[in-house]
Amino acid sequence: MTDRYRVRVTKDHLVFSAAHFITFNGDVCERLHGHNWRVAVEVDGPLDENHYVFDFIALRDAAQLIVNQLDHHMLLATEHRQITVHESPEEIEVRFENRRWVFPREDCVLLPIANTTAERIAWWIAVQLKAG
Repeated sequence: MTDRYRVRVTKDHLVFSAAHFITFNGDVCERLHGHNWRVAVEVDGPLDENHYVFDFIALRDAAQLIVNQLDHHMLLATEHRQITVHESPEEIEVRFENRRWVFPREDCVLLPIANTTAERIAWWIAVQLKAG
């Protein structure tokens, strides 16, 4: 049996400010609002030849790049069943039922998730870290 270890990386600078809205109960859509989001990354596994589960510096740096992409942006879910997102070079148009928003393209991050909940944003961050 191989021992497993868990490490957690969080730093004061792994924080981003972003706007979003979520939907729930099928037809309820929150108003646009923002948060200061704090990111922590936890990895578990056996130790490698250097006695690391993962290189902290590489993990911290990769997480920082992702945080920088999200900071001061509007986060939009592109896989929601009831939200439509139309992208042009200059702007993003978003619709939910009779509501419509238009944002400058450079102010948005389009996320391939069904809802911009903390859970789905965390999942997206994890996917980015694994791919990197």
